[in-house]
This record gives sequence, structure tokens and C-alpha cells, in this order.
Amino acid sequence: MPALYLVSDFIYFLLYKVMKYRVNVSRTNLKNAFPEKSDADLLGIEKAFYKHLADVIVETIKSFTISEKALKKRMVFLNPEVLEEFYKNGNSAIAVTGHYGNWEWAAITLPFQSKYEPQGVYMPIKDRVFNRAMIKSRSRFGIDLLEAGKMLVEMEGRKQKLSITGFIADQSPSNPERGYWLKFLNQDTCVALGTEKYSRKYGMAVAFGMIKKVKRGYYTLEYKIVSRDASNSAEGEVTKKQTSILEELICQDPQFWLWSHKRWKHKRHTFQDLILENNDAK
Repeated sequence: MPALYLVSDFIYFLLYKVMKYRVNVSRTNLKNAFPEKSDADLLGIEKAFYKHLADVIVETIKSFTISEKALKKRMVFLNPEVLEEFYKNGNSAIAVTGHYGNWEWAAITLPFQSKYEPQGVYMPIKDRVFNRAMIKSRSRFGIDLLEAGKMLVEMEGRKQKLSITGFIADQSPSNPERGYWLKFLNQDTCVALGTEKYSRKYGMAVAFGMIKKVKRGYYTLEYKIVSRDASNSAEGEVTKKQTSILEELICQDPQFWLWSHKRWKHKRHTFQDLILENNDAK
């Protein structure tokens, strides 16, 4: 790992200083999320983010060879009693998190966290060779990977099993008409409804995984209960609560979230906007 972090320092230099990888995207996202912060503060967060992103890149590479013992030492699970309670109640569960801390390490430790049958949702990568490599890396400790586009069929076929499914919930939905709009980081944000859709349909428990970076290469994972049985929740309740937990986490230590992601590419249209657009078209 010390050698890899020397590589990480070089990757940071390439990404941030040379390639300027999505620096404008990150800068705009930070400014919109924290309008009250000074330019100097925002620049400090920006630099710290790219240093952390470089660390996540080399840590993800290490995922291909890291041992179970080493991984458990570097991603410490703090409150197993949350998942134990869900399991004893006979409810399948969803473990949801965001692109925060090291989400890759949190995902591949899912088989170590409980007695549940672990499964995770993934978006296929266009490059087939890289896609196969990532599937192999992510599943090497026993997690069963489900392709996002086939989720409905997969979940229906597994509904009799006691399983825990890992979701990443802060991606921008491909179709904003199927998302849920709310305020997130000072902006109108469309949130994917996957967690809420499946947890309500199958009466699943939901917990948000709060990942915190203790120091370079070391993290903790602590679950916060979103719902013990989402079938009893109101529409939007699960989505609002999980997003609120993520927002609180980001505001505490913003440098550990994925600011280079084009999170706000969808714009919310009000009823008045639609009328004006229709009049313009005429």
C-alpha cells in the first residue's frame, strides 16, 4: 500500500495539474452546493477531493488482490447489530450508500457484514474486457452482482431468499421523469427511485451505509436505519431520508464525495415552465 500511495500522488498530479480532469465540473458543483463558502475554502476542498479520488483509484486497483484479512482491517464495520436485527425479523434488506469515501471497498465487504445472501447492483461498463475485470474484482469475496437493467426480473426471482442488496443511490437517473425531485446540496436534484421502489414492493428493510475516512487507506462503515419495513412508508419517504443522510455526511467532510460526477445534468421544469415552452413552440 505505501508504494501504491506514491502512485496515487502521481495520479493526483496527472488528474488535477496536467489533465485537469473535469475540474470545471467539480468547481461548478462545489460552488453551487456551498455558495456561502469563500473561493479559498472551495479551492481547498477541490484539491483535497482530487487527492482522495487518486487514493480511491489505487485502492480500487488493490481490490483485485487484497486479502480478506487486510480488507477487514482497512474497512471496519462498526454496528453489525443493525443488520442482525433485520435478519432476525425475517426481512430482506437494502444497504444503500453514495459515491463517498471508498464505496468500492464498502461494497465488496458486504459478504462479511451479516448472514444475508449478499448481492449488489452494477451498471455495465462499455469496454467488455474492463467490465469482466470489474465484475471479477467486485465478486471475489462472494457478492452476487445484478445488472441494473435486469433488476425487476432478478429481484422477483429472489424474493423468497433472505438477501441484502447493495445500492449506490446518488447517480443521476437516465430518465428524470421516473425520478424523485428534492433539494440536495442547495439544488433541485432528481434522485433515482430504485431503493424505494424495491424496498416498498418487497417489504424490505433499508439502511444507509455511512463511510468515513479515518486516515489514508483506512475507513469505517456504520449503518443508519432508514426503514425497518419500507412497505409501510409513504411515497418519497425512503428517498428523502437516505438523501438527507448522505447530504449530512457530505457537509461534514465534503472532500470525500465524487464532485467530478455530472450530477445535475437534469433541470427541473415547473408547470409554468411547461406552459411557456409550449407557447414558444407555437
